[in-house]
Amino acid sequence: MAIRYTLWLEPEATERHQAAEAALETWFFERFADYPHIRLFGADPYDYDAPFNRLYDVLISRAAEYIEREQAYVPTPEQLSRAFYRAVGRSTKFVRDNPDGNPPRDST
Repeated sequence: MAIRYTLWLEPEATERHQAAEAALETWFFERFADYPHIRLFGADPYDYDAPFNRLYDVLISRAAEYIEREQAYVPTPEQLSRAFYRAVGRSTKFVRDNPDGNPPRDST
C-alpha cells in the first residue's frame, strides 16, 4: 500500500498542514448546522447506530473527500478526528447530559 497522507509525504510543510486542518474544522462546523441538536451522552458510546457515531463516520468520510478535492490534500485519520472534535467543542449543536446522567433541571 502506497503512502498517500500529505503530512507524511511533506512533513516540513507545517503551514500547509495547519491550513488544511483549519479548513477541515471549519467544514465540520458548517456541516453541524445541517443537523438537529445531538445528545453526546446517554447512549452507549460503542453503539454504531447512536446518532453521534453515525454522524462521525459520515462526516469523516465526506471531509476526507472534500479536502482532497478542494486542496489536493490527503489528511491522516488523526488529522480528521482532531478537526472533527475541535469543531464539536466549538459547536452549540451538541447537548451534554449532566455528569450524573440525570436530565437537566429547570431552575424555575
